[in-house]
Amino acid sequence: MSDPGGTGGSGGGLRAEAAALDAADALRAKRAEFVLDDDTVYLDGNSLGALPRAVPARLADVVGREWGRLRVRSWSESGWWTAPERVGDRIGRLVGAAPGQTVVGDSTSVNVFKAVVAAVRMGSGTGGRARDEILVDAATFPTDGYIAASAARLTGCRIRAVPVGDLAAAAGPRTAVAVVNHVDYRTGRLHDLPALTAAVHATGARIVWDLCHSAGALPIGLDAHGVDLAVGCTYKYLNGGPGAPAFLYVRRDLQPRFDSPLPGWNSHADPFGMAPDHTPAGGAPRGRVGTPDILSLLALEAALDVWEDVDLAAVRAKSLALTDFFLRCAEAYVPAGRATSVTPAAHAERGSQVALKVARAGTAARTAAELVRRGVVGDHRPPDLLRFGFTPLYTTFGEVERAARVLGDVLGE
Repeated sequence: MSDPGGTGGSGGGLRAEAAALDAADALRAKRAEFVLDDDTVYLDGNSLGALPRAVPARLADVVGREWGRLRVRSWSESGWWTAPERVGDRIGRLVGAAPGQTVVGDSTSVNVFKAVVAAVRMGSGTGGRARDEILVDAATFPTDGYIAASAARLTGCRIRAVPVGDLAAAAGPRTAVAVVNHVDYRTGRLHDLPALTAAVHATGARIVWDLCHSAGALPIGLDAHGVDLAVGCTYKYLNGGPGAPAFLYVRRDLQPRFDSPLPGWNSHADPFGMAPDHTPAGGAPRGRVGTPDILSLLALEAALDVWEDVDLAAVRAKSLALTDFFLRCAEAYVPAGRATSVTPAAHAERGSQVALKVARAGTAARTAAELVRRGVVGDHRPPDLLRFGFTPLYTTFGEVERAARVLGDVLGE
């Protein structure tokens, strides 16, 4: 990046600007709803979101009263049984899905498997020829690739890894489903969900979107853009906690055709009838499998309270302002040639993280560790990327300036 002697290189101008931006921040009051400390700049919410203050008391009540005193009665009296759909509808609001289409449970990996296999089972090609191809984002998070490959083996499909930029051209009459990450987990590139969805649909195929790095960071519009199926985790920008259950979205008109490869008793039309054969439930419960993870599910529900009065447009505006400001601060503080952003500059192509490629081979891990030692928590991806996630509900512009300044010091040594 550029010579730190440029405008704002002394830090005074950028620190004053950060203070002004924080004073004008429409979301500034939200920070008080999280457990954070002023000694640490936490820029790893794209891996694990901070703890909302309401969660510990809610979990204590779940453990002490609902489990401890009510015990099995809590499945009905405390609403445990309906929690997967109830919490799913709350997440649905954040990803642009009307009620009755989103269910919470299992992990992202399990939900990818359900979605991909179900999408293949929905497909039939022109002239009755079966669709027997699964396309996967070539830069996908590895798990999605592993799961898609396993789904291909199980369904008799071939799998092709395709760069997202080539996906529209690659899809054709043999394609059953394309699996795409909304935001690239390494670079922070935001892919064009409306355009890609339309392009895949034009071939008669289905699309599964992985929203792990976009849910809670920006408006998505699943219903508005006709997305078929989507999955996502809840422990990043949604702050649900480590191991929080994931979500699965199935568009309403596709639900009767959603043939889950994991038809557990929780997805049965009469789950307590204990029939020997599986009859799938209607609606979102079709995406359930086994007994819900109640403790983590209800912790997630409490965490979602922070979103009740939040406008996602304001979240997106602050996300872009934070990442813009970080890139400017890094340009001022990081010595020339020591790091280069690989995150797109264009707002339409950027998620809520910035990835910097360090010039000296093998130094990303050491740099990330030194940043942590100096109170700036980001992470790295081998071999040479530093990642910084910006969570608009609690990240301040002052923290952004400090993080870039410390990064400049570390990379300048």
